Amino acid sequence: MVWWRMLLVTISLGLQMLLLGKSFYVPRKLFWTMAGIGVLLMIHWLFFYGAIKYSNVSITLSCFSTTSLFTALLEPLITKKKFSVSEIAFSLLGIVGIGFIFFDGIEYALGIFLALMAAFVGSFFNIFNKNVVNELSPDVVSFYEMLTGFVALTFAMPLYLYIFKTEQLFPSVSDWGLLVVLALLCTHITLILSLAALKHLSAFTLNLAINLEPVYGIALAFIFFGENKLLQPGFYIGTAIILFSVIAHALWQNRFTSK
Repeated sequence: MVWWRMLLVTISLGLQMLLLGKSFYVPRKLFWTMAGIGVLLMIHWLFFYGAIKYSNVSITLSCFSTTSLFTALLEPLITKKKFSVSEIAFSLLGIVGIGFIFFDGIEYALGIFLALMAAFVGSFFNIFNKNVVNELSPDVVSFYEMLTGFVALTFAMPLYLYIFKTEQLFPSVSDWGLLVVLALLCTHITLILSLAALKHLSAFTLNLAINLEPVYGIALAFIFFGENKLLQPGFYIGTAIILFSVIAHALWQNRFTSK
């Protein structure tokens, strides 16, 4: 699924650049930086969809909302900015929420672990991209990150197929429709918009905004998959704590910076 997604997005971004007359040239140093980020994005998606497979959409999205919490800890280490006491405090509150979800859904332990790994790896994406988008346009950055992630996954594919026997390599007709929507609407467009926003926002702030995804994602999972019937009270308590930590930090930061 990740392989097809990255292939389709690489093609669509490449066609966009050709139609707009964009140059494919990038400095070598930036290329290798984007290549590393592309591999990170690919690994992030593998963890993310693996988490859904071994748990469900709701649990995966709840744990995925810890991306901003990881960013609060990692961004100062990578960019040398000062640690924020408020960011760390709200991060710890989010970890409490994860504890509720984990101990009330122990049968999904592997899925929860994979979701947390997806959030951890995903937190690096905007941190490393912050400097890149200041040098190149979002569509160029997106193209090379998709391309390099796709190439890396292609080299890893034979090993995967050897370990995990797969009966169906090509999508069905209905799968093609969903893959096109996933590639064009949920990846091509949103990736360019998020990188454009990153020019004006910090990695933490952007990841905080992305954490609204669990709100509507879980709602859709309830509607289409009836996952509310599979979840225990601890999930709702933990999710409420995580979302509270995200929203409360946004309000706290807005109040502090507006003074």
